[in-house]
Amino acid sequence: MDNLYKEVTPLLTFLLPGFLSASIFYGFTSHPKPSQFERTVEALVFTFVVHAATGMVQVLLEAVGRMFTVGDWTSASHLSCSVLMATVLGALMAAAVNRDTFHSWLRGKGLTSRTSHSSEWYCVLGSNPTDIVLHLIDGRRLIGWPKEWPLNPSNGQFYIQDPAWIDDDGNTVELRDLDGIIIHAADVRWVEVMLGKGVEHGIST
Repeated sequence: MDNLYKEVTPLLTFLLPGFLSASIFYGFTSHPKPSQFERTVEALVFTFVVHAATGMVQVLLEAVGRMFTVGDWTSASHLSCSVLMATVLGALMAAAVNRDTFHSWLRGKGLTSRTSHSSEWYCVLGSNPTDIVLHLIDGRRLIGWPKEWPLNPSNGQFYIQDPAWIDDDGNTVELRDLDGIIIHAADVRWVEVMLGKGVEHGIST
């Protein structure tokens, strides 16, 4: 058992930064977690990047250390630096995906027409600060500000703030006593995205 512990511990220490970056990435984005195999492959890619960056930091600090010494570069220093780099890498990747940074640049170059968001559903609702109209399966229509929405149209819930029902004549029946309504995505037939914009503190105006 002791021999197994000694053999496994260095491997886990080596892979820890990659899995940390992957966990931060999926925790900060709308992307659903892939299969265990795909997550392992992604963690290995993150591990390679983190250790490469950590090696560059080590070389830089050793060069600085020739002029003045702060301390020795030890295994603990390497681990601490790799964990820090993993945290920064995961956070930066999540921010880039949430802001559509990479794909917007690629679209500008004509290399792709896709976005970095997990689905067209999320892209449309996340990039249009306006009211929506939910057409329910039973024929009713609900208009309001989508405070929360599901990651995909097959499951999850909408949370509609400033809600109002739309009757058959197109008149709105406001629900002034409610902060919002939770609607299951499975109960929605389709969604209309309004043209009007103007949002203040998360509530449409």
